[in-house]
Amino acid sequence: MNRRRFLRAAGACLALPAIGRAADAAAPRRLVAIHVPLGMMPQYFFPKKGESSSPYIDIIAAHRSRFTTFSGMSHPGVDGNHHAGQCFLTGAPHPGQPTFRNSISLDQVAAESIGLGTRFPSLSLSVRKGDHYADSIAVSRAGVMLPSEASAENLYRRLFVAGSPAEKEAAMRRIEAGGSVLDLVLDKARRLEKASLGEDRARLDQYFQSVRELEARLKLGIEWEKRPKPKVDYPQPRDIPDANQVIAKSGLMFDLIRLALQTDSTRVVTLSISTFSVVPHVPGVRNETHGLTHHGNEPEKIAELRKIEEAQMGAFGGLLDKLAGTNETNGSLLDHTQVLYGSCLGNANSHSNANLPLILAGGGHRHGRHLAFDEANNKPLGNLFVSMLRKLGIDTDRFAGSTGAIPGLES
Repeated sequence: MNRRRFLRAAGACLALPAIGRAADAAAPRRLVAIHVPLGMMPQYFFPKKGESSSPYIDIIAAHRSRFTTFSGMSHPGVDGNHHAGQCFLTGAPHPGQPTFRNSISLDQVAAESIGLGTRFPSLSLSVRKGDHYADSIAVSRAGVMLPSEASAENLYRRLFVAGSPAEKEAAMRRIEAGGSVLDLVLDKARRLEKASLGEDRARLDQYFQSVRELEARLKLGIEWEKRPKPKVDYPQPRDIPDANQVIAKSGLMFDLIRLALQTDSTRVVTLSISTFSVVPHVPGVRNETHGLTHHGNEPEKIAELRKIEEAQMGAFGGLLDKLAGTNETNGSLLDHTQVLYGSCLGNANSHSNANLPLILAGGGHRHGRHLAFDEANNKPLGNLFVSMLRKLGIDTDRFAGSTGAIPGLES
């Protein structure tokens, strides 16, 4: 049977779990990971020794019992300044080098376990202007960055707008056409495989793995095309064309993330919020963010950058408000959703990839504290990822450069 017929047949025989909350006796476990590529100034984010709060943490103090902050954590071997963004959820070492090969991201490991019963096993989203490092932090098992959706309008339509019969038929044709393309490229790739050696064979192996992942998505797509989308009491948004409205654009994405989780359209979401080339519409801000991060300790630049980062933290607090205010079985949406917020840069002014600013909220962990590790000899960030995966019900002892789990998070 060729791939086209196989995909068509899969639509008739593939069994998927029922959609919606009513199918589950208890609320599902979920994961949201948010990356701010330009970091947060350490003197305002990290609490002073012996304290649990700081100027930035005070902004979201209403949820202090629902989140944990960390210092002294990073990915071993992940360097390359801004290049490290693509490794925020993977921990793959030495990005930016010619021989670099990325690895699977935290969200995709989670999606393979908890996401397959939803319309979207995972969602990769972004707020950005132009193309920069780590516009997506989601990376497939083959080490390929997954494209991110930057349009709130498109995301809303994908989640909640039922297509016309003609649109559904067109979508099915696109799925089947994807199978036809796979037939063609695989035939050529297999001929190349016979003559390949060494590094070329490794690249082909990575390619074949990507194809297998795409085939699985195509099969799931066939069945979901036949099922109704959930209805929500939220009007279809309009995209905000001004990229400098980064705070408003972030808030719009946060609204849609909450709706996507609440309707069980997905259980795994990543969001990259980039302020590269952006002059945010924040009172008192006149300069582009990336330039301000290289402030050279000039007080005026630091003060302006602080306004931007405080506004971003306030928007994140708005997401926590929405999740905590959405009730479901045995708690709130936040109680059942782990929300990771952080950056690949510990200090953007010096391009340091050590001592990363990190917040983990919700998800049933023991929260309300700052966990401080050695700032000179950092704890592997993979240890936190191990703890997060275990909380999702995924039995694992390793992730990237981890050495175990994080003590003190157990509820």
